[in-house]
Amino acid sequence: MKRCVIVGGADIKNYDRIKNLLRNDDYVIYCDSGLKHKEALGIAPSLIIGDFDSWEKPETDIEIITLPTIKDDTDTVYAVKEAIKRGFDEFLLIGVTGGRLDHTLGNLSILLNLFKQGKKVTAADDYSIITAVGEKSEYISCEFAFFSLLAIDGEAGGVTIKNAKYPLEDAVITPDFPLGVSNEVLPGETAEVSVKDGNLILIKVF
Repeated sequence: MKRCVIVGGADIKNYDRIKNLLRNDDYVIYCDSGLKHKEALGIAPSLIIGDFDSWEKPETDIEIITLPTIKDDTDTVYAVKEAIKRGFDEFLLIGVTGGRLDHTLGNLSILLNLFKQGKKVTAADDYSIITAVGEKSEYISCEFAFFSLLAIDGEAGGVTIKNAKYPLEDAVITPDFPLGVSNEVLPGETAEVSVKDGNLILIKVF
């Protein structure tokens, strides 16, 4: 099954970095003002979704789902739900972090929700690659300058970090104390992160 790329309206400045993550066979959903990135990304929409309160609805033969402006789901949430209905199990979210903090936090919640559903999901922006980590170990190469672990889903226990400047062994990370912020992979090594109980957001910073 092809991967679904969902493009939001947050700013993107380093288009080359984002374009390097794209695949020729991606199924691409542009959400409302995410359409502002279409020309710079150089990828045509497979589907357009939005209430078009922040971008003009385009005249096109491409499939468009027009949403009401008063609704419970954000355009991005609706796009994720629609992609799941269409059978996608792998997601790349771009243009979803930065700018308004409420939208950024909301979109990190979407990432975590997909992860908890067993989907393969990554978000990317100008500075970082964002994933989630649970019982299965995640690895961070030394190409990244820093990495951070954040508990936005409640307490995470049994957190172990290996091959990093600040290692941990069977630790607890909570939402109210940023213990896992700004770690570094040891030179020439690959760091390993694992969690026994709960889930963490993993942010790998270039």
